[in-house]
Amino acid sequence: MKKFLRSMSSNVGVVGELLGFLGANKRWWLIPMVAVLLLFGLLVIFGSASGLAPFIYTLF
Repeated sequence: MKKFLRSMSSNVGVVGELLGFLGANKRWWLIPMVAVLLLFGLLVIFGSASGLAPFIYTLF
């Protein structure tokens, strides 16, 4: 698993650095929180800057 994380971190930049940090410090429990924050961030970006806004606003 560590070999896989090292290869991923060299290829994906910031996300790989984050995964490497979380793996090295045994903070795997933070991954779901980070994923949810990224998902909400994407919803905000797409909701305010595209024609998808009416469809996203119906979710809330």
